[in-house]
Parts: sequence; C-alpha cells; structure tokens
Amino acid sequence: MADIVIEPGKSKLSQWRRIADAPASVALHADAWSAIERSRNAVETALASGEAIYGVNTGFGKLAQKRIPDNELKLLQRNLVLSHAVGVGEPLSDSVTRLVMALKVSSLARGHSGVRRVVVERLLDLVNRSILPEIPEKGSVGASGDLAPLAHMSCVLIGEGFARVNGKRMTGAEALKQAGLQPVVLEAKEGLALLNGTQVSTALALAGLVAAEANIEAAFIAGALSTDAIKGSDTPFDARIHEARGQPGQIECAAVLRGLMKDSAIRQSHIKCDRVQDPYSIRCQPQVFGPCLDMIRYAANVFAIEANAATDNPLVFDGGDVLSGGNFHAEPVAIAADALAIVISEIGALAERRIALLIDSTLSGLPPFLTEDGGVNSGFMIAHVTAAALASENKSLAHPASVDSLPTSANQEDFVSMATFAARRLTNMNANTANILAVELLAAAEGIEFHRPLKSSPALEAAHALIRKNSPRFDKDRFFAPSIVATQELVSARAFETLLKASLRLPSVD
Repeated sequence: MADIVIEPGKSKLSQWRRIADAPASVALHADAWSAIERSRNAVETALASGEAIYGVNTGFGKLAQKRIPDNELKLLQRNLVLSHAVGVGEPLSDSVTRLVMALKVSSLARGHSGVRRVVVERLLDLVNRSILPEIPEKGSVGASGDLAPLAHMSCVLIGEGFARVNGKRMTGAEALKQAGLQPVVLEAKEGLALLNGTQVSTALALAGLVAAEANIEAAFIAGALSTDAIKGSDTPFDARIHEARGQPGQIECAAVLRGLMKDSAIRQSHIKCDRVQDPYSIRCQPQVFGPCLDMIRYAANVFAIEANAATDNPLVFDGGDVLSGGNFHAEPVAIAADALAIVISEIGALAERRIALLIDSTLSGLPPFLTEDGGVNSGFMIAHVTAAALASENKSLAHPASVDSLPTSANQEDFVSMATFAARRLTNMNANTANILAVELLAAAEGIEFHRPLKSSPALEAAHALIRKNSPRFDKDRFFAPSIVATQELVSARAFETLLKASLRLPSVD
C-alpha cells in the first residue's frame, strides 16, 4: 500500500509537504484512471476528425499556424521536449524535484490533458524508484508554463537528459535501464501536456511556504524569549488591545505570545518596574506577526489550489471539446510568492531589530553584547552583523518578481508571470531568515541566563533547553559559527512546532 495517495483536485498541503520531506511511495487514486483514459480517447477522436488542434497537430507558439502531417506527430512531441530542454544553473533539490513530478501526476490525472495512462504510470515509477530528473533551476518565465524545467523532467521519460539515482548522476537512458523501465514514445499532445503547466513554480512555492511556516514558528519562540530576556512587558499582548482593532491574525498572534509567556517567573519579578514601554520590536510583535500569518494563509490557499489544478494547454473536456486557453500562466503563484517574500523578509527584519536590542545594554539592561567580560570578549557583537547582512539581503530579494515581464516567442507570449523566480528566491530568503532567527534564539537564550535562578515560562524553558542541547552558554568567546548552524537546523527542522501546536495552526500541518 502506498504511503501517499494523490487524489486529483483534492490533495492536501500536508500531503505535498510529506512528498517533499522524504522519499515515499506514491500512488494515484483508483478513480482517476478513468478520467485519464476518457481524455485520451477525446484526443484520438479529435485527431481522427482531421481538425487542427494547437500543439497536437500544429507547431507551437509563433509556429502555431503550421500544420503537421500525421506521420510526424510523434516526432513533433519528441522534438518539443528536446528543443525546450534549455535550462541552466544548479539542479533543483531532490525534495523539489520529487514534488514537481508528483504535481505533474496530479495535473495530468485531472483528465483534461489527453495523455495515455502509460505517461502517468512512468512518472509514478520515477517518483517511487527515486529516479530524479536533473532539472536546472533557471530558464522559466512562468508562461507558457515552466517549459524549460519541465522539458528536462520529461527528457528522462523518453530516455534522454540526466537523472540522479541514490545520489549518483547518470543519463536518463541509464537510469531507466537500471530500473528495468522502457522509455516512453510520446504520442500526439503528450509532450505538450508534460511541458505546459506550473508545476515547477508551484513546487518551489510550496517549499518556500513550508520553510516560511518553520520561520514564523521560530519567530514566535524567539520573540517571546527575547521579551523575557530584556524583562519586557506582556501587557501589549493583552487580548483587549487586539480585539479593539479587529485584525484576526493580530488577535491570534497576541494569544500565541501570551501563551508562550504564561507563568514566567522572570515576568513576575518585574511586574511593577519603572519601564513604561518597550521598543516596537517587542511591543508590536502581534501587529507584525499578524499580517505575516494572514499572508502565509493567503499564499497557502493559492498554492493549494494550484497544486490541484489542470494547467496545461489545450485542455480536453467531456463531450470532446479541446479548448486552447492560458491556465499555464502562473500569475497566481507569482503574486502569492511575492507576498510570501515580504513575509519572510519582515520576520527576519524584526528579529534583527530584537538582536540589536538584546546587545544594547542601555535598552536591554543586559551586559553589553551579552558578555560579562567585555573587551577581552566580543560576545554577540559580530553575530548581530551577520544578522544585519542577511536582513539587508532579504530586503533586496523581496522586490516583487511579478511586476516584471519580458515578451517571448516573437511577441506571441507577450506578458509573462516570472513565477519561477518569484518562488525560487524564497529558498534563499528563508535560509537567511532562519539564520537570523538562529542568532536571535542564541542571544535571547544568553539573555535569560543573566536572570538565573529565575525561570521563564514552561514553554520557553523547553525552547531554551532545545537550544542549549547543541549550544552551551557563551560564558566566554569561542568559535561561534557552529552554534548558529546547530540552531538554524532546529529552526528549519521545525523543532519548536510541538510547543505551538495548541495555539497555532499552520496550513501544511495535518
């Protein structure tokens, strides 16, 4: 029995997350095969009628007016795949490549693509035998679909291109032979159905979404821990303040922060202190986290719909209609990915400001740079510089990709989405933010040490213990970088997820 069953049009984000996270056996829901066969029959009927159908018996793009004779239809599809495999750059990661293939299975199985059963079966074979096509990360403008990267995926189906099998690079032909599989000889429309579609943009966007979820989880922990470390107030998280505004994400985020700080002895120790207000990076966390959470959910909804969509062209419908449209245009993914980029940048930018606060003794009340023997020890001085560099880089990367367009195919494809880059840059942005959060978590954990024997809340002490498991206290200077790496791995692995499950529900979580 398969670990994951793809039900076209109905698969959940949590399923796509599982496919990306680790190799798993994947199957198609039994009810989907009949729709695949119906759509193929419709293509065969349309071909037999002699009518001209875009990409089936005509050329592509600007060459769409060129009619192709019947005896060259197979060659047309093969040539399409080979000529479009023009990607450059580093290969997509194993996790994203698995996701691309699974998403393409789901799209073809909607029953609007007109491919034969064997095409879908072979894609499933690649997924289940961990034969990962080598897909260069650059070369798509997100319309007409992710043509170049999906061509590289499709090359392996026909015994061309390159693939990775258990980490070893080999030709597509070698990979198929080693697995005992025959190359697929593409029939009319099948090459076009494989290459049209938004699966690469969507896979990259889904990976960016899951990583952004990990970052906002860690940001809640880091923000609450920093608040306690500077002996900040939890009064700004009072429910009445946020209900007076009415923004739902803000209300929810304030509740999460209240829950994390509940029963903190450090907080109780300064209830009646003289400080009137904390800086915005502490006081306004719900007002920043709230819209970030709202945007994560917006993006997740767009990506969930796209992951279940039929996005090639033309599309085949019951009754035999074969309609040419533009579902390959990835503008929904591009705009949602741009929104997510802003979220990722803001989470990191706010964390950088809290790090600056923690190391500034005039505002935090903690020793300068979080070291008691300053001068001979630099403490967190340069760790903050790293965080500042990453935050600045993210601000540049957050510029929206979707506002750009360059015409292609001799102006036939005159307005494109740039969704692939919009989604691809999320990987680097998330990595930057995860490292900023790692520095803050270390700094906040260090700040807590100066208040011992007082303890923070049970939830934050549990987080503190996770941090300390791989990174002891900085009582004197030492080689710093390994602690950032170890703590960033906690962030990316979603080690703090269990501490938030009762109060925070994120889209990719079952």
